[in-house]
Amino acid sequence: MEMTVVEKQKTIQVLNPISQKGLDYLGEDYQVSEDAQGAEGILVRSYNMHQFPLPENLKAIARAGAGVNNIPIEECTSKGIPVFNTPGANANAVKELVLTTLIASSRQLFDGIEWAKTLSPNNGPIPKQVESGKKQFVGKEIRGKTLGVIGLGAIGAKVANDALELGMNVVGFDPFVSVDMAWELSRSVRRVYDIETLYQDADYITLHVPLNDKTRTMLNKDAFQFMKSDVHILNFSRGELVHNSDLKEALEMENIGKYITDFPNEDVLTMKNAIPIPHLGASSQESEENCAIMATQQLKDYIETGSVKNSVNFPDVTLSPFRHMRITAFHNNVPNMLSQLTQIVSKFGINISEMMNRNKENVAYSVIDFESSVDSSIQEQIESEMMKVNGMISVRILG
Repeated sequence: MEMTVVEKQKTIQVLNPISQKGLDYLGEDYQVSEDAQGAEGILVRSYNMHQFPLPENLKAIARAGAGVNNIPIEECTSKGIPVFNTPGANANAVKELVLTTLIASSRQLFDGIEWAKTLSPNNGPIPKQVESGKKQFVGKEIRGKTLGVIGLGAIGAKVANDALELGMNVVGFDPFVSVDMAWELSRSVRRVYDIETLYQDADYITLHVPLNDKTRTMLNKDAFQFMKSDVHILNFSRGELVHNSDLKEALEMENIGKYITDFPNEDVLTMKNAIPIPHLGASSQESEENCAIMATQQLKDYIETGSVKNSVNFPDVTLSPFRHMRITAFHNNVPNMLSQLTQIVSKFGINISEMMNRNKENVAYSVIDFESSVDSSIQEQIESEMMKVNGMISVRILG
């Protein structure tokens, strides 16, 4: 585990195109490059980093989006590299597309458009063909129907609230909903505490949960058996949340009505009553700009001040700018760590102006501010001593 000292010139590597509005936030002290050599920060969207060699000097990774399945989180944690994401930055864009496709699929709009494209004047006047053929695309209005929302985070809460405004009844399931999201959620959303109740009541089901070991293939034959035979399922979270072979069978047997997904694959493209959308959920100009700005701000704040916000592997720590010098230490969440660090500092006769410690599951993050600056030789000795502490993962000195 390499000890690092923050320097004035900083290089940020971009692995995908990032909105210029976000990059502009970095300012003149940063270089943006596609070259990994010497990069202190990485900005990424969908690039698969699992086979990507992390630069030696890398301090942090920021994902311009919510999901981080394309980033090697465990490796980053073991090296003391925080991984940031941008929850909520694309929430409005995804919400709009969910509600758009919910209405469109309910009104048979997709099927109707495809049929209209096949019409030919060789078979008579087009208006006459339209009038005689439109009856096969009679759909249903969503007003008064029940929408089941699985996952009541930033996107799920917006979908639920706006569906209520469209006259729908909304049932929500999320055993881990945060306090902040609970405040955002309308009181008219009926929360249930067993997902089977949602399956049974919903005319439409929309997924807004992360992909993990517990949610992978959560929609399978066991789930489908509780659902209405004409239910429409909307998946704008991750394709792997659904068991493909079980889904195919349920659609063919008409045990469920339609499946709309933003994550088409080889299986989905051949399924009956499946509507594939080419991953457009967050593809709006506003969403890409919001994600880029948020990711860049978080990356820059961490590099310059050590502040942590919206990290998936570090605890959140909001820090003000420091006056002289700051040490940040990322380590295992074990007792007596902060006292060991302060003892090391006191050995060099340095006064501490402020300190804090935050934890997240089995890791923790400690911050110590000095009342004065010290020369580089003392910095190196302090870093060396701290890295010898049992459970230490990484140490940074800022200032």
